[in-house]
Amino acid sequence: MSRGKKDSPKIRVRVFFSVLILIAGAGAMMGLKAMKVPPREAVRPEQAIRVETLMAQPQDVEVLIQGFGEVRCLNTLNMAPEVSGKIVAIHPRLEVGEIVKQGDLLFAVDPVNYQSALEQALATVDQRKKIVARLTAELKLEQMRLATLERNRDLAKAEFDRVNSLFRRDRVGTRSNVDKAEQTYNTTRDQVDQMALMLAIYPLQIQENQSALAGARASLSTARANVERCRVTAPFTGRLKSVSLEKGGYVTPGTNVLTLADDALLEIHVPLDSRDVNDWLEFDTENQSRDLAWFSAIRPVNVDIHWTEDPQGTAWVGQLHRTVAFDPATRTVTVAVRVSAQEAMPQKRLPLVEGMFCSVAIPGKPLTHVVALPRWAVTFENTVYAVKEGRLKTLPVTVARTQGEETYISHGIDPGQEIIITRLVDPLENSLLDIVASREGS
Repeated sequence: MSRGKKDSPKIRVRVFFSVLILIAGAGAMMGLKAMKVPPREAVRPEQAIRVETLMAQPQDVEVLIQGFGEVRCLNTLNMAPEVSGKIVAIHPRLEVGEIVKQGDLLFAVDPVNYQSALEQALATVDQRKKIVARLTAELKLEQMRLATLERNRDLAKAEFDRVNSLFRRDRVGTRSNVDKAEQTYNTTRDQVDQMALMLAIYPLQIQENQSALAGARASLSTARANVERCRVTAPFTGRLKSVSLEKGGYVTPGTNVLTLADDALLEIHVPLDSRDVNDWLEFDTENQSRDLAWFSAIRPVNVDIHWTEDPQGTAWVGQLHRTVAFDPATRTVTVAVRVSAQEAMPQKRLPLVEGMFCSVAIPGKPLTHVVALPRWAVTFENTVYAVKEGRLKTLPVTVARTQGEETYISHGIDPGQEIIITRLVDPLENSLLDIVASREGS
């Protein structure tokens, strides 16, 4: 107990000094706080967006429908021999890529057997002609003989009637004379009947031989044609596209041995989006046939053609010709573009030839009173950024068409309105703008 009483004053002293230290620290902290001067508020200026602008000016624009297609020859002929036999002659330049002229001999088949058949057919025709001529001559002679026999028959009958009448009525003459007169009459009448039968058969014989003559002439025509078919000539001036025969080889009818391409007229089949065709191509609906459910004639406009391997080169000029097909799977309409040889052969550069893959620009109906903007100046939501009192303003617009690097706006922009053409990514509405360049729309 005595030790606890001794420690109590010490504890109270410790507590007293601890509290005194806390009070002193709090006072010192309050003093330091009172001595602190608050910082001056910083004023930050609004940051302006640097942009380029374009003054909207409505204009009329020619629509170009872009498509792609491969050049092909309009006329390509697969040639096959019409007779069989050994190849005895060929064109001296019968190689792929060579040009042959119309009428040039391409190859010849051995004509010996066909020449023999022709000579035999000629002999048969000549023989049938002579038979018909002989029968015709015999018919005329037999007709003259028939007239004589008929006269003899009439005389024999008259004599028989006279002798028979005298014998029966006047008892003049003998029975033997009457029988002889009757026999003579019967003989002449039988001769007339036989001659009439022969004359009835003659026309049938002549007709049969005339039919045989017609058959012989048909065989002669076939034989003559086979001899001519032994020589195969070029039906038109063209390019040898494929060759599969050699001199000394054997060919059979119907087997393709070469392909001849006519490069005088080329054609490109171009698939186009059916919506572009419906919206922009011009059809002759006034003269459209009501009896056929098919596209009417397309207005034949000139088109520009570029080889995809040289897109910046000089364009060839073709002409829109017709509608070829509609594909329901891809919803495309294929049109044909034709190019003449004169247009396909420019100076100092490669010609347009079969097999080239080309881009085709087809002019369509014009767009009227539209504003042309760079494609990137129009957002995916079909809005543009305009300048209003130096600040950014978002405008909804109607896009008539996007063509190449330009988008054409038909509604939503007033003439003379200043449109931002700088690429912006999610700018804030009413942002302050710093216009660094402005140009007039064209």
